[in-house]
Amino acid sequence: MSPHETALGPVARAGAGTAPRPSVSFEFSPPKGPKSEASLWEAIRRLEPLNPSFVSVTYGAGGSTRDRTHRTVVRMLNETTLKPAAHLTCVEATRSEVDEVIRDYWAAGIRHIVALRGDPPGSLGGAYTPRPDGYQNATELTAGIRAIGDFDVSVGLYPQIHPESPSVEHDIEVLKAKIDAGATRAITNFFFDIDGYLRFVDKIRKAGVTIPILPGIMPVSSVEGLSNMSQRVGVTIPGWLANLFEGLDSDPETRKLIAASVAAEMCVRLTEEGFSDFHFYTLNRADLVYAICRVLGVRETAHSSTEAAA
Repeated sequence: MSPHETALGPVARAGAGTAPRPSVSFEFSPPKGPKSEASLWEAIRRLEPLNPSFVSVTYGAGGSTRDRTHRTVVRMLNETTLKPAAHLTCVEATRSEVDEVIRDYWAAGIRHIVALRGDPPGSLGGAYTPRPDGYQNATELTAGIRAIGDFDVSVGLYPQIHPESPSVEHDIEVLKAKIDAGATRAITNFFFDIDGYLRFVDKIRKAGVTIPILPGIMPVSSVEGLSNMSQRVGVTIPGWLANLFEGLDSDPETRKLIAASVAAEMCVRLTEEGFSDFHFYTLNRADLVYAICRVLGVRETAHSSTEAAA
């Protein structure tokens, strides 16, 4: 690499096109009504041509979006070229109720589930009390899913320690138990401390974990919203990020530019550290994620349902 090239920032280095194309996946949330459904499907259609390895659809606290999640993933399966994964939790449900949902997904043709313990209804990040007649945690849920069908099972992972965990070492043991139960990949929560993330993943690898670990990337254009979410899940917002958004409360366009720049630089840095899979929390918006994928060399393919129908 020439001195001129080493002086370039991460986004410009990515534009050189020397790194291999990474795999990407996207998370969406089920719509709450007709207006949000239209916005969701606009985002899906925009990102579909990028040929993600899979897309996931969230499951509301306490199973509050069960029917909407099911309808969304089944529509994705039937009307797009995407490979949908359904989130599933074990909160406020008996084993038989959860097993029924799993069987319904198998019957519909869904073969990938994101198994999560979940949060109590109306209390994201609140205290969790398992039902005596339900799955006690995500490890039990993973085993239950695999007992019903040969699903691909993704599980969650906190890069800054689970809020209820005593230590990173405990989190790693929980992850290993999920793998023993049948988990095939881990998806991390969003984060901003790249060096801390690299140390975390290195510690996991040294513990003998070999399944794919996907960095969770959230392009955030609102520090206020991010602050509320971060407090609930134990993610630290660095001072430099807050400073970038200072004074931009009434300037959403500038905030979006900064959000895309920050997330793109994070992804390029992780790519240079050897990561090749990224999971984007889209918040049902495509513009920022599409731009970041462009920086990473992820371009449209000719296999989308939109083009096939043209």
